[in-house]
Amino acid sequence: MAAKKKNSKITNINSGFTPDRIGILIFAVLLVYMIISIVQYVKAKHVVGYEVMEGSLSQNNTYTAIALRDEDIVENDTAGSVYYFATEDRRVAKGDLVYIVDEADSLSDMSSLSGDATAVALSESDYAEIKEDIEDFTSTFDKTNFSSVYDFKSSINGTLSKLVNTSYLNNIGELSSSTRNFIYRNAPSSGIVLYSQDGYEDLSLHDMKSDLFDQTKYEKTTFSSSEVVTAGAPVYKLARSEDWSVVIQVPDKETADYLMDKEYIKIKFLKNQVTAWGQVSTYTNSAGEIFVQFSFTNSMITFATDRFLSIELITENETGLKIPNTSIIEKNFYVIPSELVMETAEGNTVVHRKTFLEDGSQSSEEVIVSVHSLVDDKYYIDQDAIASGDVLIFPSTNAEFTVSEVASLTGVYNINKGYADFKQIEVLYSNDEYSIVKSNTEYGLNVYDFIALDATTVSDDELIYD
Repeated sequence: MAAKKKNSKITNINSGFTPDRIGILIFAVLLVYMIISIVQYVKAKHVVGYEVMEGSLSQNNTYTAIALRDEDIVENDTAGSVYYFATEDRRVAKGDLVYIVDEADSLSDMSSLSGDATAVALSESDYAEIKEDIEDFTSTFDKTNFSSVYDFKSSINGTLSKLVNTSYLNNIGELSSSTRNFIYRNAPSSGIVLYSQDGYEDLSLHDMKSDLFDQTKYEKTTFSSSEVVTAGAPVYKLARSEDWSVVIQVPDKETADYLMDKEYIKIKFLKNQVTAWGQVSTYTNSAGEIFVQFSFTNSMITFATDRFLSIELITENETGLKIPNTSIIEKNFYVIPSELVMETAEGNTVVHRKTFLEDGSQSSEEVIVSVHSLVDDKYYIDQDAIASGDVLIFPSTNAEFTVSEVASLTGVYNINKGYADFKQIEVLYSNDEYSIVKSNTEYGLNVYDFIALDATTVSDDELIYD
């Protein structure tokens, strides 16, 4: 019997589109699609919209001012180590303890106190006082004015010295009678205690000169606790009255006269954004330098430790539609008489332009135009519809007008309808970042309109995609 022939046909199980290969193909297609989408997105023009809202801008000027107060220097009458107990820039009443003089310097060696007398235990109110100082500093800190850090350091040191010295004061009775030689010094009148001196204490408006504003030459001496003070030397000062003022230097007489005409000017203190109304007075010194003083009757304690203050003069307040300056653009238009423009039954705005037929005979054609403004019976027309040199026909008289005059309008690109549509604006006031424009004008903007944040990123009638 012949042997049975074996089937030699071999099937390749890896041929054709297997599920694995189909998955790889789909992944590759998706990857290519994602790469193309990313490239298109990166290359695409990105138009950011801005919603128009009502707002206001303060027309202001920023100045560095010198603060003038009713300040009295208090001199020490007995030599010795001075320990302060009143907190700086806090009010004291007449007769309140401000400091003591330790003639024998007993407190420098606290080993003479027994037990835990040298330990300083802070109460909740003490912690609250320190916390308040820190919060005041952090809320007003300006990186461009690092000198405020040193003022803060002095303030904290003064607060801590007062707390430590109060602990000493409570234990002075434990010192032996041989070393108990303390002289108590109280406030001669009520006022704000200040532990510094700068030579500006007696200045008035009529002492002003430009050199006083040079902060690189400004010197301030700070009085510290536990230092030895000679008799007759300054030991602290009192700012006695809430009546105080700030003085600025202005560039010309016109500015000074303008402020004087106002009589009272609203002042914003940039340190803490507080505003106050100051009464205006002016002075011109022998060198021709002009100074303006703003006088107040309150809030002196808020700025008691500041000699130089950054202030804004808020002289006007314009209200309208607030838009970024980056949205504003100048655009050129052709200017034509309003009698040339007609409105069709379909609602289109058209002009009739002179043309010539193939046989050379004269004719005219309707051209749809976009009107953007009407000034002195003249329309501002988009330049993409007509061209310089075009001859337009007056419908009523068939007289001819040649297009030539060009003028510009200030405006923004409205994107409400999904394309860039130029809208004229009337700017009422601008600062470095924003402008206030008049609302509800015939060819302008309304509240809640969307405009291109950057006018340079779009062009006329360009479609805007989300």
